[in-house]
Amino acid sequence: MKINSLKLKNFRNYDLLNLELSEQTNIFYGDNAQGKTNILESLYLCGTTKSHRGTKDKDMIQFGKDESHIEVKVEKRGITYQIDMHLKKNKAKGIAINRIPIKKASELFGILNVVFFSPEDLNIIKNGPAERRRFIDLELSQLDKVYLNDLGNYNRIINQRNKLLKDISFNSGLKDTLDIWDIQLIEYGEKVIQARKKFVSDINEIISEIHKKLTGNQEQIEVIYEPNTGGQSLGDVIQRNRERDLRMMSTTSGPHRDDICFQVDGIDIRKFGSQGQQRTAALSLKLSEIELVKMLTKDKPVLLLDDVLSELDKHRQNYLLDSIDDIQTLITCTGVDEFVNHRFSINKIFYVHEGQVRNEN
Repeated sequence: MKINSLKLKNFRNYDLLNLELSEQTNIFYGDNAQGKTNILESLYLCGTTKSHRGTKDKDMIQFGKDESHIEVKVEKRGITYQIDMHLKKNKAKGIAINRIPIKKASELFGILNVVFFSPEDLNIIKNGPAERRRFIDLELSQLDKVYLNDLGNYNRIINQRNKLLKDISFNSGLKDTLDIWDIQLIEYGEKVIQARKKFVSDINEIISEIHKKLTGNQEQIEVIYEPNTGGQSLGDVIQRNRERDLRMMSTTSGPHRDDICFQVDGIDIRKFGSQGQQRTAALSLKLSEIELVKMLTKDKPVLLLDDVLSELDKHRQNYLLDSIDDIQTLITCTGVDEFVNHRFSINKIFYVHEGQVRNEN
């Protein structure tokens, strides 16, 4: 899989941008706040329909404009796909594949598989559980359209059930309708739990060897799925906590409260690990994500590295660069010297300044 070209119009700080990319390594360098990350964001958006920053569509449209347009040409197994995405201020985004509009954003998933790695990802271990759930959900949604559908249904039902719980506090007669939502909640929630369980199992098969190599065979890592249900059936937990949900006017149990734990040599490094251990585990997780995409799709993802190398020591930098020499990579950095002095092969270099991009080779 590779991205051949990218066009932006009225996106973030870009009036108009046309890029032809190398199928190997592309470096975007320049000072901070010039627009380097915006390029990676637009590509992530075309792979997942979401910003890696969690930004709303209207906030990615250039100031003073009503709409922005992204066009990406992707080559996958010898077939070229054109993805067009129109972001609109007061409407849902419009998406077309090969100039044919799609009805559901989920139809886009699977065409462009991307792995995004930023300095914020290095904190995924120590930050809150919402970030770890988001990591699982975004990766699984790219790899499994059934999961994407199940998760969407689960989230919709949670919102409806929470609204009903609030309404019941004003009208107790509505309590009888709670069973209808609970049946659906349990159905889709169990599917989400099972998919996440398998995802963590697949990650464990890959991450152990990567982490051993990163730590010179000094540490053994294990990722542990922590379902909010504690291993009990979701149906039993929902039923048992119904009165509490009614008091709280919110669904207090379910996969929307799941977490994952990272243990190194049996120690929970979220709580007791050093920053170095947490960062090494995060790097291992991202490299495992790349290998998992390769394994499940029989194809290579596009890697987006957003100024992450400056956050790693030389050993971890070298390991990362050695691990990605066979996939298309877009790297942002403030200076290109670190790469010139490295044995790392650079295929295209772009200088980014105030929303203008200049090809330097």
